[in-house]
Amino acid sequence: MTATVNPERVLQELAALWESHGKPGGAEPGETHAGVLRACTMTLLVAAEDGPDWPALGETVAALMPEHPARAILIRLTGAGDRAVASRVFSQCWMPFGQHRQVCCEQVEIAASDAALADLPSVVRPLAVADLPLILWCRSPRLAGMPEFAGLAAGAGKVIVDSQSLPLSEVARLAARGTPVGDLAWTRITRWRETLSQVFENRYNLARMAALTDLSVAHSAPMASTALYMAAWIVNALPNLKVALVPDTQCDSLRVTLTGPAFRVELERHADRLVVTVDGLPHCANLPLLDDYSQMREELGIVRRDPVFAVALARALQLAYASG
Repeated sequence: MTATVNPERVLQELAALWESHGKPGGAEPGETHAGVLRACTMTLLVAAEDGPDWPALGETVAALMPEHPARAILIRLTGAGDRAVASRVFSQCWMPFGQHRQVCCEQVEIAASDAALADLPSVVRPLAVADLPLILWCRSPRLAGMPEFAGLAAGAGKVIVDSQSLPLSEVARLAARGTPVGDLAWTRITRWRETLSQVFENRYNLARMAALTDLSVAHSAPMASTALYMAAWIVNALPNLKVALVPDTQCDSLRVTLTGPAFRVELERHADRLVVTVDGLPHCANLPLLDDYSQMREELGIVRRDPVFAVALARALQLAYASG
C-alpha cells in the first residue's frame, strides 16, 4: 500500500495474480493448466464510503460476478485527510455447478481521501478493460454532488445511483450530461409495473382503462422517489389522470390506487407479498424485498440507455415540482 497508485503497476500485479493461478497452457484462450478460466464482460467501477458496510459491499460484488463477470474496481472513500491513494488486487473465484475448474474475475480495491479524488480518473481509466462496457455504481451521495465526480463518470457507459439518498434533480443533472443513468429507485418498481400491466392484459379491464380518472400513490418516507417514478410511469400511459402523492407513515412501502366510474385497481405491499385488488377481488403475488445484489443484477443487464426510464425521470421531475 502506497500514497500514490501507478496504473501500470496495478496491471502488472493483475498479471502476476493470474500467473499465481497457473502458467498458461490450456487449449482454450484464458484457461490455465490449473483449470482456472478468466472471465470478464465489463468493468464495474464502484464508489462507496468507507464504513461498517464496506465488507458487505464486497460480498455483493462477489455475488454479482457469476452472472456479470467483470474487472471490479472498488473505490473506498476515506474522507478528509492528507492526499492519499492506495490499492490492492485480488481475484474472486467460483466453481460452476457440475464443472471441475474455477472461474475467476479480477478485483482492484482503491482507497482514496477527498484530497485525492481529482487523481482518480487518471488511475481508473487505464485499468478499465478495453472494448468492454464501463459501468459506474455510485453508492455515495456525497461524491455524486462533488465536482470531482464528473471526471470519474466521464468515461462510463452507464452511471447507477439511488435517488432514495440522492435528490431526483441530481439524477436528472447526471442524465443531462448525456451518460445513460440508472436509478435503483426505479429498479424497485419493476415487479410493480409488470403486475399492473398484467391487470390490463384482461380485455374487460383494458376496455375500462380509458375511464380511469384518479391516481393515488401513498408511500413511506424512504420511498418518495420510487412513488414519483411509479406515478410518472402510469401518467405517461394515462396523461389525463388526476394525481395525488400521499406520504403515509402506515404504508409498508407503496400503495397505488387507480379509480374511475365503477372501477378500482389497488396494489399494496404486505410483508413479502404484493396484493392486487381489482373491483374488490384480491390476488397475491410474491414480492421479496430487494437487496443491493438483486437490484444491481437487474441494472447490470441493461448496459444501454433505457428510454422508458428516461421518459419516467422527466415526468417524475414534473410531478415533484407540481406537488411542491
